[in-house]
Amino acid sequence: MRKLFSLMLLACCPLIWFGCGGSEDAPKVTPTNVTLSADVSDDGTGLVTFTATADNAVKFYYYYGESDSDPAVLSEDGKGQYTYAATGSYNVRVIAFSADNMSADKSISVDVEVAISDEGYSTPDTYDGMTLSWNDEFSGSTVNTDFWKFETGNNGGWGNNELEYYQSNNAKVKDGYLIISAKKESVGGQLYSSTRMTTQGKQEYEFGRVDIRAILPKGQGIWPALWGLGTDIGTVGWPKCGEIDIMEMIGGSGREKTVYGTPHWWDTDAIGHASAGGHYDLSSGTFADKFHVFSLIWTADVLQWYVDDVKYWEIDITPANAPERFDEFRHNYFFIFNVAVGGAWPGNPDSSTKFPQLMVVDYIRVFQPL
Repeated sequence: MRKLFSLMLLACCPLIWFGCGGSEDAPKVTPTNVTLSADVSDDGTGLVTFTATADNAVKFYYYYGESDSDPAVLSEDGKGQYTYAATGSYNVRVIAFSADNMSADKSISVDVEVAISDEGYSTPDTYDGMTLSWNDEFSGSTVNTDFWKFETGNNGGWGNNELEYYQSNNAKVKDGYLIISAKKESVGGQLYSSTRMTTQGKQEYEFGRVDIRAILPKGQGIWPALWGLGTDIGTVGWPKCGEIDIMEMIGGSGREKTVYGTPHWWDTDAIGHASAGGHYDLSSGTFADKFHVFSLIWTADVLQWYVDDVKYWEIDITPANAPERFDEFRHNYFFIFNVAVGGAWPGNPDSSTKFPQLMVVDYIRVFQPL
C-alpha cells in the first residue's frame, strides 16, 4: 500500500509541477494600423478637423503642433478639432492607447491658410505739400525684386546673437500683403528660419515722411523690425553710416503692447556709438491684434516717430553746440524689413513660443516735400 501511494505521488508530481508552477501573463495588446487624416476648412478661419483610427485603441491624445508647451488633448473617439492662429505648416501627432496602456503613434503635416483681417488704423495716400515718391502696396503675386533683395544666412548672429537663418522662402505676397514668416525649422545649421529683405541699391531716400502699415508677430524671443541704414555703410561702416529704427518690438512677457523708435550714430562729441529713443504703449491689446501704422517724419532738423499719427518721440539733430554730431542723418538711407528670432535684447524662444509667427505689411509709402 505504501509502495502504491508512492508511485501515485510520483506520477502526479509532473502534473503538479506543470499545472501550478509560475504561469506567464497574457501578452499586452498594442494598437495597430494607426491612421490620421485632416480636413482643413477653406473659410480662412484656421479650423482643422482631425480623425484618427487604430485597431485595439480605446483613446487618443493629440499634439496639434503650434507650441512645444501645448498639452496633449484627449479624444476618446479619435476625433479632434483645432483652430490655428496663423498661416503655416504644422506637424500634428496623435498617440493611440490600448486598454493595456500600450501606445502607437502617427504624425502628419498640415498646411493651413488663415485669412488676414484688414481691421486697424490706416493713413492717406496723399499729404498737403508732399508728393508720393515711392511706395510698395504689395499688390502682385511675388515680392517685387525691382524694389527688394534678400539677405541670407545667420551672419554670426547679425551682431545681436540672433538664432535664425534668413532666406527668401519665408516671404510671400498674397492678397495685397507682404507676409514674413518666422518658423521653427532646421536650416543652414540654425533651428529657426525667417526673412530679411532690403531696398539697398534699389530704393533710397533722404528726408520726408514714411508710413508703414503692419501687423506684428508675438511670442518670447520674436523681434520684428522696420528700419533703415545709411547707404554709405559699405565705406564707413556702422554706426558711422547711421541707423534709423522706425519700429522695433520684442515679444514675450507682455511686451507686445510696446514698440520702440531709435536712431543710432557715431557721436563725435562722446567719440563712440550713441543712441537715443522713445517707446509707445498701447492702452489695450497688442500689436499682433490688428494693423497699426508706424511713421517717421525726417527733416534736416528733426526726427519724429509716430504710431497711428500720434507722435511719441523726437530728437533734434541740429544742436547748436555741435551740428556735425548728426551728419549721419543728412544723407540717403535704404529700408530693411526683418523678423529676428532670439538675440541679446528679446532673449531666446521658449516652450511657450508658437510658430510660425507672421509680420504682415500692407504698405510702405515714402512722401517727400514738393
